[in-house]
Amino acid sequence: MDIDVGPVDPSVLYEQELHVSSAVWEAQERGLLRCQEHTSLLHQWKLTDEQTKLVDKAGFGLFRRIGPMTLNNSLISALVERWRRETNTFHLPLGETTITLDEVSLVLGLQIDGDPVVGPKVGDEAAMDMCGRLLGKLPSAANKEVNCSRVKLNWLKRTFSECPEDASSDVVKCHTRAYLLYLIGSTIFATTDGDKVSVKYLPLFEDFDRAGRYAWGAAALACLYRALGNASLKSQSNICGCLTLLQCWSYFHLDIGRPEKSEASFPLALLWKGKGSRSKTDLSEYRRELDDLDPTKICWCPYERYENMIPPHVKAKLSLGRSKTTLVCFEKIELHFPDRCLRQFGKRQPIPQKVKRRDRKNRRLDDLDTSMTAACEEWAERGDHIVDSSGGGNVVDDGAYMEWYARISITKLNREAFLENQVMNMIACLREFEEAASGISMERLSPVEREVMESVKDTFSSSLTFGGWQEVAVNSSYGKRRRRNEQTPTMNNGGGGSDLSSLLLQKNT
Repeated sequence: MDIDVGPVDPSVLYEQELHVSSAVWEAQERGLLRCQEHTSLLHQWKLTDEQTKLVDKAGFGLFRRIGPMTLNNSLISALVERWRRETNTFHLPLGETTITLDEVSLVLGLQIDGDPVVGPKVGDEAAMDMCGRLLGKLPSAANKEVNCSRVKLNWLKRTFSECPEDASSDVVKCHTRAYLLYLIGSTIFATTDGDKVSVKYLPLFEDFDRAGRYAWGAAALACLYRALGNASLKSQSNICGCLTLLQCWSYFHLDIGRPEKSEASFPLALLWKGKGSRSKTDLSEYRRELDDLDPTKICWCPYERYENMIPPHVKAKLSLGRSKTTLVCFEKIELHFPDRCLRQFGKRQPIPQKVKRRDRKNRRLDDLDTSMTAACEEWAERGDHIVDSSGGGNVVDDGAYMEWYARISITKLNREAFLENQVMNMIACLREFEEAASGISMERLSPVEREVMESVKDTFSSSLTFGGWQEVAVNSSYGKRRRRNEQTPTMNNGGGGSDLSSLLLQKNT
């Protein structure tokens, strides 16, 4: 039997047929995503005191403290299945949630206020000129150290990881630029290319003071949003971007696969330093845990307890987490929708405004330039678009919000669990029909009509008493799932029969 996984109202999740969840429902498992973040060798860079000061000036002093993080590929893969690029949010059973700008600042220690990270496209010849001028050395095309304006991370580490003690000021700056290029290429701007980083970022580090005025955190979030959106498509098998941010975000908000914390420190990613796990739990189990997520397993506002650890200059910008704005990183333009996740700011969640469909095909270069100009203008006005308690949406109670959310979203990805839920919904509907039929007066009906009505009542009654499910469906407009520790209802005739849900599941799997 073909089952429409949803959503009932496709006006929000209009790309469902491209999404990985549609493949999961067809039992076309793609397996674990290959996580492209390359932090394992960061500790091999030896920075001098002078270099450390330059890194601080450039805005990466706090971020560089995080270093290598062990990634939980199964957890990341399960989270990606919940990400929807139409809204740039995770769609969980309890509602939407997302990674917001303030969390980038808290978890990574990167600046979220400042100039957008943009620049011109860089060709091969210009890339070599930049390397010669800003690094003082050229990668070898013959040795495959450079390709299409991208240099190998391994070449950067091999060539610049240790600055000579007697180095001149210019050499120190070259080595520091190489380190920063390696740092962003292996973390916040990691790509599915794996071990390469684009030279286009190098001019941003020509002046270290100027580099410190960029909103690196906003650019990192734009790249992660884009990476999550791409990885959520059923045709993809890799994910890149700052996966350390994604994993730490999950540890803070969801009690799923969460390890024990380390000693509190800032940036807050250090709480989970070295605490990842690669294979303790498989993807299907994480998928089931997310399906069964209840209010005790989610923390909407996890950072309040660390308020005393947050540096004043970070705390002063946290309100930008509620900015409904556009995030930019070179050609990547992504929308930031805190109005869809106001519970993360301790506020009641209204029904959000409608999402505008994005045309992701046939983007001509001049169209991209126009979009980039508009995006940068919107970013410049980020402080003017801080959402309030309503976020511009329709203020309703929690029940009305969840009723709306159930129509526009998909909250179950585990096929068996969803089928059982559908059975419960069907039983609840039958119960409502039975109650309606019972309320019809028989006095004015003809004998033939009365006979038909009695037959209808008997049909509803026999359907609902099959397997003893009538007690389960009562008083619930959506039905009620039997708890796992409850005894399975048996046939009324005392036989050893199965419950209705199990019978239907066996029939349709």
